[in-house]
Amino acid sequence: MTDKPVQFYNRRTRTIETEHVYGEAWLRFIYGNPLGKLALHTLVKRAAFSRWYGKKMDTPQSTQQIRPFIEKYAIPVDEIAEPLDSFKNFNAFFARKLKPQSRPLASSPNAVIFPADARHLLIPDVSAVRDLFIKGQRFDLEALLADVELSRQFSAGSAVISRLCPVDYHRFHFPLDGTPHSTRRVAGDYFSVSPLALSAVPNILWKNVRTLTLLDNTLCGNVLLIEVGATCVGSITQTYTPDRPVTKGTEKGYFTFGASTTITLFQKNTITFSADLVEQSRNGRELYARMGETMGTVLGYASF
Repeated sequence: MTDKPVQFYNRRTRTIETEHVYGEAWLRFIYGNPLGKLALHTLVKRAAFSRWYGKKMDTPQSTQQIRPFIEKYAIPVDEIAEPLDSFKNFNAFFARKLKPQSRPLASSPNAVIFPADARHLLIPDVSAVRDLFIKGQRFDLEALLADVELSRQFSAGSAVISRLCPVDYHRFHFPLDGTPHSTRRVAGDYFSVSPLALSAVPNILWKNVRTLTLLDNTLCGNVLLIEVGATCVGSITQTYTPDRPVTKGTEKGYFTFGASTTITLFQKNTITFSADLVEQSRNGRELYARMGETMGTVLGYASF
C-alpha cells in the first residue's frame, strides 16, 4: 500500500489538493496490516457486510449522523433540494437530490459531461495502458465487462474512471443524449475503491460487483456506462427507464452509503477530451470536477 498522500487537481480552484481520505486509518489497517487483510478477505469484501452496513444506515437512529457529517465535511446545505428534517435515515440524506441550478450543464450541444461529482482519470486507450494504479498492472477490459463480444467493441477505446468519495453528491447522470438499454449486473466482491485500496488490490474494478448499461448515441455510437460497487455501498439503484430516450444530464441512478465509482467507456476516436483532463491523467493525477461540467466533445459518428 502506498504511503504517499492522495492528491488530485481541482478544476474549480485550479490547484493540486490533498484528499482527506474518509476512514483512512481503518483502510490502512484493512489493506496494509496482516490481521486487517484477514478481516478483509473473510468479512469486509463480502456482500453480507455491505448489506448489514447499508441496513444500519436505513434505520431511523441513523439520522443522528446527518448533522455531524455535514459539519465535519462542510457539505453545502444550500444545494440540497429537500429540507434536512425530511430525511428519514442517513441513506436518504446520502442519496440526496440537489437543486438543478447547483449543477448547471455544459451548454455546447456537442459537449460530453462528467456523470458525477468525482475525481476523474482518463485512460485514452484501454488496450495500451500498462500502469493502472501500480506499475505493471494493465487494464483488463474483458474481465471488467465479463463479455467477450462487448470487450471487442470497446477494445482500443477510451475510459474515464470517476471515483466518488463518501462526502460527494451520490447520484449519477447520463453524460450525453441517447437511448439507454437495460442494465446488466455482474456479481463480484465489495472491496473499497479508495486509492489506498487500489494501490494494494489494483484489479478491484473488475473484482467488485458492477452494473453495465449501453447507451446508443447518434453521433458516437455505443457508450458503455458502468457503476462499480464498494465496501459499505448498500446498493446501486437505477432510476431511468430502459429503451426510452434521455437527454444529457438526466439522472441515471444513485449509490447508497459508501464511496463508489463510475466508468464511462467510449469507442475509439469518438471523443476529444478536455485539455486539463488529458494533462492531469497523463501525470497520473485525478481531476476533480462536478456533474454537468465538460469531459470532452463528440468528434462524430462512429461505425460499429
